[in-house]
Amino acid sequence: MSRRDNADVRCPRCRLHDSLCLCALIPRIATRTRLVLIIHRREDRKPTNTGRLATECLANSEVVVRGQQESPCAPFTWDPSRQPLLLFPREGAVPIERFAASPRPVTLIVPDGNWRQASKVRHRVPGLMDVPCVSIEPDAPTAYRLRSESRPGGLATMEAIARAFGVLEGAGVRSALERVFRTLVERALWSRGQIGTASLSDDLPAGARRHDPRSGADESP
Repeated sequence: MSRRDNADVRCPRCRLHDSLCLCALIPRIATRTRLVLIIHRREDRKPTNTGRLATECLANSEVVVRGQQESPCAPFTWDPSRQPLLLFPREGAVPIERFAASPRPVTLIVPDGNWRQASKVRHRVPGLMDVPCVSIEPDAPTAYRLRSESRPGGLATMEAIARAFGVLEGAGVRSALERVFRTLVERALWSRGQIGTASLSDDLPAGARRHDPRSGADESP
């Protein structure tokens, strides 16, 4: 059975196995910056997706699913009192730090999908061609170990959001998002038998050890 086929035993919110659910750790963070996640329909099906988890943490956020032929994306519009920015490192993108002190609250649009899908968002969603592109400065390497990264320096969507919000909202917001992201990755790796419980940053939920793929082994590999 593939990971996509076992949705009945996965939490519909965090998408981990029910026994590993991390929803109790998800904060609801109020921010001046608004997050608009534009996710490709194929990415939206994947249990390893992290963009939606970021929106669960951020109260001022919304999700737009694109790539559905029967219901094309509506044109993107924004309140003129806000500054829209598209987080994508295309040629000519400016560092997001330039908007850290923006007098207008930022609406940060983040494409979610593989590199090919994300690179098409600006052209596929009407209204985004007029939105400035921003990038985040190089930082620590990705901690995402659930998929192989096709581009050097690439990040999981939630990592990129955490770093961008760290610039716009402060280190506390980044830290809160990264804790949830880290827990997601670690519990998924634990469920695959790739790390031991001693390597987990947060305790497992009660009863989770009965699903240990290494038959109760408790040591780190």
